[in-house]
Amino acid sequence: MLEPSSSRVDGPATEHLPRRVNGSHRPDAGSEDSGVRLAELVAAFSLATDLGFGQPMEHVLRSWFIAGRIAERIGLETDAKQALYYVITLAMVGCVAETPELSEWFGDDIVFRRDGYDVDLVGLPKRAFAMSHVGLGSRPLDRIQRGARLATFGEKALERILVTHCIATGQMADQLGLGPEVSDPLQQVFARWDGRGVPSGLGGEAIAIPVRLFHLADGVEVAHRSRGIDAALDLVHARRGTQLDPSLVDAFSAEALEVLDGVDAVADWNALIEREPGLQQPLTDIQLDTALEAIADFTDLRSPPRAGHSRAVAELSARAAQHAGLPKDDVINVRRAGLVHDLGMHGIPATILDKPGRLTAAESERMRLHAYYTERMLARPPALARIGGVASKVNERLDGSGYHRGLPGAAIPASARILAAADAYQAMTEPRSYREARTTKEAAAALSAEVRAGRLASEAVEAVLAAAGLRRSKRRSGPAGLTPREVEVLILVARGASTKQVARALGITAKTAGTHIERIYSKIGASSRSTATLFALQQGLLDPFEPVDP
Repeated sequence: MLEPSSSRVDGPATEHLPRRVNGSHRPDAGSEDSGVRLAELVAAFSLATDLGFGQPMEHVLRSWFIAGRIAERIGLETDAKQALYYVITLAMVGCVAETPELSEWFGDDIVFRRDGYDVDLVGLPKRAFAMSHVGLGSRPLDRIQRGARLATFGEKALERILVTHCIATGQMADQLGLGPEVSDPLQQVFARWDGRGVPSGLGGEAIAIPVRLFHLADGVEVAHRSRGIDAALDLVHARRGTQLDPSLVDAFSAEALEVLDGVDAVADWNALIEREPGLQQPLTDIQLDTALEAIADFTDLRSPPRAGHSRAVAELSARAAQHAGLPKDDVINVRRAGLVHDLGMHGIPATILDKPGRLTAAESERMRLHAYYTERMLARPPALARIGGVASKVNERLDGSGYHRGLPGAAIPASARILAAADAYQAMTEPRSYREARTTKEAAAALSAEVRAGRLASEAVEAVLAAAGLRRSKRRSGPAGLTPREVEVLILVARGASTKQVARALGITAKTAGTHIERIYSKIGASSRSTATLFALQQGLLDPFEPVDP
């Protein structure tokens, strides 16, 4: 059986993929409103950051909620609140850039970051914390050897990790089109009020206010959630004047009950974003693609062998969807889903992602969670949910043996079937810590075996292999030879549209719509709407995230 793609799963060789301008293949994506605001996309990505730090989802957004209430009390200007949001939600995204080196020193990178919240990481406490976590999970001798190296070279190595983090975070802000009011403060994320952080010597009021608010709110959220308000107050008082701005500590302490009131119920972050005038910036289709590409690149940084994986899957999936005759919107959506199909990997430690040997049962179960995480992160707004609805099904299989839901074939849309085949092929042709890259012929043979076993769809595999240059390219068509227009008509009919409603929805005459329907019925062997609907279901053509409204 083919190992499941992202859970040690495998998928197109980039050697067969034609290069595109700027490395992107964006089928007809343009300047129209994508239906997603930048703030919403960043909020979704912040959920991945939460997992990477061993925190429950919405930790970062609750931190923003706390920081915003303190900002109101100190009279922070309205314009500065926009920068505050992006600084806090992006402050820790650079952690993915440091993952390989952090894991090399400390094993489970997520555990290391999680436990760091309990320590004021400076001087002797920082050294003691590092030594207590060095080589965690390794054999005793390995831990001793790593500890010796850490004692000798560790200070510079850890500082280099923090610098890498800041550089990567600034790059993310630039790629999202955010200005210096966001990218500059993000270079100060590891600065301290007492000047003993990174960059060394930077402290006091030279640290941007959004960063000072982040330092306070980030720790307060964890302490309050895990141990209550007294623990939050104890933390800020203990770090007053060292890590934290004394004036912000005093402002928080004076009204801690009011500041923290309702923070536990912060779940509808879309509603919070709605109330902030500075966070209403919509993304055009092109801007959304660019932002998703940036997220894809950052996601792949968690595991060096996966560099470029998400972009390659996206490109191959889009070309395969075109070859399969899917409607234009589905082609665009499957490419976007390919960019973020591994977003949930942020919740998987490097010790599992890059383990050189076989995963244990517990490790396999944890790996399988990444598909659930992806779906959860992209659950809203509706435009993102449509992308997530395909992305999270990348490991589903027609026989119900996939994950995370174990869906049967009829519940897996055609675009997700193509994404599954593309991801499997691409992963197989890339090296992994536990195996060498397979040849394109070996990958093609493995996909064909999956079709025979009833796990991958034959049409999806044929489209992927044709898009990868491994099959003679035939005339592009959908199931049963349907044209892209006929696929659109079939979807409308299956969802209950009359001939006139089909014509109105597609901007064609009723006579033309009727002709399309007759040809469709002939091609698929249907005699009624019900049999046509069954065919559409079996082929995965009905997208649950796109109800028709004739």
